[in-house]
Amino acid sequence: MHQYMKAIGFNLKNRKQLKEVLKKVENHFTNKTIISYQPGEDFCEYKKEFGARIGVTLSGGLDGEEKFDQDFYFPYFTGGGITTYSEVIIERRIEKEQYVGVCEDPSVGISLIFFLQNGIEFMKEKFLGTPMTSNTSVTFSGLALSGKILFPVQKNELQMRSEKQASENRKMLINAARNGDQMAIETLTLDDIDIYSTVSRRLANEDVFSIVDTYFMPYGVECDLYAILGEILKVRVVENILTKEKLYQLKLEINELQFEVCVPVKEVMGEPAVGRRFKGNIWLQGHINF
Repeated sequence: MHQYMKAIGFNLKNRKQLKEVLKKVENHFTNKTIISYQPGEDFCEYKKEFGARIGVTLSGGLDGEEKFDQDFYFPYFTGGGITTYSEVIIERRIEKEQYVGVCEDPSVGISLIFFLQNGIEFMKEKFLGTPMTSNTSVTFSGLALSGKILFPVQKNELQMRSEKQASENRKMLINAARNGDQMAIETLTLDDIDIYSTVSRRLANEDVFSIVDTYFMPYGVECDLYAILGEILKVRVVENILTKEKLYQLKLEINELQFEVCVPVKEVMGEPAVGRRFKGNIWLQGHINF
């Protein structure tokens, strides 16, 4: 069964319990979408909400007799607002009609790979021939199984202004380096060496989380799993209406990217509050705003 069902409040013990949940999705769905994607067979998607912006998506084929054949399912958490405007590349997974997206945001400095929540919309837009533009907007969200709350790093106004200016300069250098600017590439390399040297020196007497304010980096072998540390901008507690499990929905800012993460209340160490930081591992999901 899907590991991240727990992140939206389902503590399933066996396949029988899983089948009961999926049966509810199929028989009492919130939304149902059908598209024709090959002769004699349609692709069908059932979505059922089990709380505020959380739910399960069930997808599969419909034959000529309207019989549903389950292919896959996944838990989802719908984020709010827009996380980034950037060029997005969408690729289909090898074994099923699932999609992953890749986008590069200068704020993070790495290619972000995410699981596409609205894959059926992408299939429809692809069939209609809608092009993906260079300023496509994407809304990220994350599902976490657990997490820790950390205190913020204390900074004065001068330090905050200095960091913001350094971030703007780095984004300009990254954009220039992507366009082949050799001087920008060399400058970024020297900056990385300086940062490594500074951090190594400070680690002798300081804790790493007092040096590193936020981070966003790949985790494990799955391409859409990330280890994150971000500042909490908003805290919301919701409930899974079926299991009555309490969940935190935290709005975070990480390297100037803002998105939301859903995590079970009982799996979080510490008390989340605005200004504090959340540390955890997430399954990154994204919704393309066509």
